[in-house]
Amino acid sequence: MKIIVPMAGRGSRLRPHTLTVPKPLIPIAGKPIVQRLVEDIAKVAGENIEEVAFIIGDFGPEIEKSLIQIAEKLGAKGSIYYQTDPLGTAHAIKCAEQSMQGDIVIAFADTLFRADFQLDKNSDGVIWVKSVEDPSAFGVVKLDNYGFITDFVEKPKSFVSDLAIIGIYYFNSAEKLMEEINYIMDNDIKNGGEYQLTTALENLRAKGAKFTLGKVNDWMDCGNKNATVETNSKILEYEREEMAQYPASAVIENSLIIQPCFIGENVTISNSKVGPGVSLGNNTKIVNSNIENSLIQENTRINHGNLSNSMIGNSAQYFGVAREISLGDYSVLDFLSK
Repeated sequence: MKIIVPMAGRGSRLRPHTLTVPKPLIPIAGKPIVQRLVEDIAKVAGENIEEVAFIIGDFGPEIEKSLIQIAEKLGAKGSIYYQTDPLGTAHAIKCAEQSMQGDIVIAFADTLFRADFQLDKNSDGVIWVKSVEDPSAFGVVKLDNYGFITDFVEKPKSFVSDLAIIGIYYFNSAEKLMEEINYIMDNDIKNGGEYQLTTALENLRAKGAKFTLGKVNDWMDCGNKNATVETNSKILEYEREEMAQYPASAVIENSLIIQPCFIGENVTISNSKVGPGVSLGNNTKIVNSNIENSLIQENTRINHGNLSNSMIGNSAQYFGVAREISLGDYSVLDFLSK
């Protein structure tokens, strides 16, 4: 099986954190979002992954190297493709046409999930869905009495279903999907000004393809700062037992750690209270601070911070007492100096 990961967008709603790092590579509880995504898919698939193909923008060689390493950790080949123009979800997949063979999972790298089902490979495809309160912002599916999908509707203006597509799909034939994607692009069939994957899915369904549901227990968004901090806290709770052990290189002096927390290598915490729901990246130093439900990246220093629902990037410095902040990489915020 192959995993195809479209991730060309920069994540403008998560700025300033995505000014220096693409959103899918921002660590959540110590692991990049995209690494968690492909690992979770591999668990659901229940088999070895042959290849992970990443569809990216102009992210640079270091980020491309990081993505290849994520694939190799699964024992898979890593491939890089480029989407230079944002022409829609179907167009993104078209960019990876060279890898579109056999059975595949397509996973858009802006979400995380928790699920306990196994893939139904007897159907032509499986669409991951989650019931939502406001389906008008999503692509949704309608079902027949047997649980098969009868319609794909992109951002319905009136209610047709509350089963939102979360951006993860299984197909037992990548070749058939590519036929439909090529058809809609060759004939310039757009929805909302873009080539949509849901159009290709509806065409496949109309030709007799049977699609079933993969319902997830939890769908976690990383679209903006608040959602990302909340997702970090949820992941820490799900992995509470794994997070309970700190690395030997961490130094914790006169401090209280309230689980669940992630503490990276060479982290120093002194005279502070940290947790619950806090991730501290490698080489970060916390002094005289109180931090809860926050996501702090690597090589950052916080002194006299009183933080909640906050997100601080890499190599940043924060000195002060604010309750909630969003501070990007290499930034300095000092409320203490005169």
